[in-house]
Amino acid sequence: MRVKRLRTRVAVFALIVFIGVVLDRITKLWALSTLSDGKNIELVPHLLSLTLVRNPGASFGLGSSFTWVISVLACAACGAMIAAIKHTKSLYWTIAFALAFAGAFGNLIDRAQYAQGFLNGKVVDFINYGWS
Repeated sequence: MRVKRLRTRVAVFALIVFIGVVLDRITKLWALSTLSDGKNIELVPHLLSLTLVRNPGASFGLGSSFTWVISVLACAACGAMIAAIKHTKSLYWTIAFALAFAGAFGNLIDRAQYAQGFLNGKVVDFINYGWS
């Protein structure tokens, strides 16, 4: 679906980002309060569970020694997604960029909130796919 007006795309983007970041914060606060003390909630045996982890890296803990690089890349990605909204006419791409931005921004909030130094924080993760 094509959306020609920049104002409409920005409004859709902003609304999805706002809702996404709020849901991200709520679910992470829930995980911090419910899954502390090593509690594990198994949803699908041996496949999907909820377990609290403080992840210094990216997906699946990759790059955990380069937390500051991941933070800088996340900031750059957020900037690129904002710039992309100006150039795309697709509502679907606008939604995709907004969801990715909300996830990256939510993780940047975590990295700032749980920092052990400049750009050296950890992300609250709690969905365990059983691949580790």
